[in-house]
Amino acid sequence: MNSPAPTPDPGRRERKRQQTLDHLAATAFALFEAEGYEAVTMEQIAAAADLAKGTLYNHFPVKEALLAHRFHGELAQALDGLMVRLAEPEPFARRLSQWLRTSAEWCERRRSYMWPYVRYRFLASEAAARRRDGDGRSGLERLFRLLILAGQASGELRRDLPAGQLADLLQHLYLGALMRWLATPGEGAPAPTLEEEFAAIVELFVHGAAARAGAAP
Repeated sequence: MNSPAPTPDPGRRERKRQQTLDHLAATAFALFEAEGYEAVTMEQIAAAADLAKGTLYNHFPVKEALLAHRFHGELAQALDGLMVRLAEPEPFARRLSQWLRTSAEWCERRRSYMWPYVRYRFLASEAAARRRDGDGRSGLERLFRLLILAGQASGELRRDLPAGQLADLLQHLYLGALMRWLATPGEGAPAPTLEEEFAAIVELFVHGAAARAGAAP
């Protein structure tokens, strides 16, 4: 009697899947850099990756998903180092500002990709909310949540609202500032830089929108 065939190792299967995802995203990004994001087609990406077009669409139904996978991978690689730096005993607003300055520098270098990425993020977040899962999330929510928890532990932030809720609100402010920066045409007066836009959301998140005593009306 023949022995049953061994069941494939699920860990190995997942590693192979991740390698395929990374390979496809890296191939796509190389094409985007060489030819321009708008000019590259899904068919070109599949051909350059030496995979069937159906395989590409099974993993990434749209070009924006490839871009998101690439960017989220870059964030995941940077996250451990960021966590070490952000764990230092600094006030909440200073730690948040430090990270947002790093993020602004990164976004400036990727500006030509930011509109399709941000649009995709909003659509992916909406779909994930309907499915009640975390697919399509960038990893920023983890960073913001840890910052919020540290601020609550130090007594700088209110504790009557859950850290997850505050982190979600902060992330929406972040995405809103990014969209405002992208939509500013830069005509007439100099447009605010992304660093300035992010500085405004730190001020708003920490101090609120209420008028301050002595401020100009």
